[in-house]
Amino acid sequence: MDWLNYHHLLYFWTTARLSSVSRAAEELHLAQPTISAQLRSLEQSLGHKLFVRRGRTLVLTAQGQAVFRYAEEIFSIGRELAQVVRGEGNSHKRPRFSVGISDALPKLTTYRLLEPALQLDQEFRLYLRIDKTERLLADLSIHLLDIVLTDAPLTHNVNVRAYNHELGGCGVTIFGTRALAKRFRKGFPQALHGAPMLLQTRNTALRQSLDQWFQSHKIEPDIVGEVEDVAMLQVLGQHGRGIFAAPSVVAKRVCKHYGVVVIGELPEVRERFYAISVERRLQHPAVVAISEAARNRLFVTS
Repeated sequence: MDWLNYHHLLYFWTTARLSSVSRAAEELHLAQPTISAQLRSLEQSLGHKLFVRRGRTLVLTAQGQAVFRYAEEIFSIGRELAQVVRGEGNSHKRPRFSVGISDALPKLTTYRLLEPALQLDQEFRLYLRIDKTERLLADLSIHLLDIVLTDAPLTHNVNVRAYNHELGGCGVTIFGTRALAKRFRKGFPQALHGAPMLLQTRNTALRQSLDQWFQSHKIEPDIVGEVEDVAMLQVLGQHGRGIFAAPSVVAKRVCKHYGVVVIGELPEVRERFYAISVERRLQHPAVVAISEAARNRLFVTS
């Protein structure tokens, strides 16, 4: 077995936090050449370049970002261990609840899903990480996350041993400013033909469902923007840059939060939500609360 050199990992973690070998050397009270040599040794042992230089700043590569996430977790646990050994540990410390959230999920919907866990009598220290689903699943597979929330189920071609737990689904609502609603509410949904529309990128489940619905109804909206970040898409819609879609289960909250109005509903376009875990049977109390609330209350009328 190849053992990881934790001194090298510490030098890497410090350099990544400070984006500078010289600053890391100052904090660790070591010479710059020593830090640089240890970083090269770590890169050689891992078989990947961890940094690239941009001007005077060190920037993490994709592999470096992954290593940094693990290093953060390792040294966080190490600090807790030291506190416990010194008798400084808090006996009432909240247990950690680590959730991976697919970046395709709207933030308001994510909060609705998480809300039951936050209302439990047992309080948790919530750790949220928003990223691409593939990277979240990799962290789930080594138990860095308790659960991954996403809008698409785990498929057989993903090399991760985990299980899908469908939370439920709902239709889709189209939103816009009052001025846009006045133009496109009449004759909905055929009025969407030629309407200025903001859509998520094509790699998301909602976009694929909308594209299929548009095609089957021979409707071609004027796509004025394709936005990967859902929150940014909704902000653009808030400022009248186009109409946009969101899950109907959060329609009231979208209207209140962004100051938009409902143009119409597309109940045939279904948005589904999943919790993915390494457990076939959910056990974590916060995950159970999310699942039960989603199935019994949140999506029961959708």
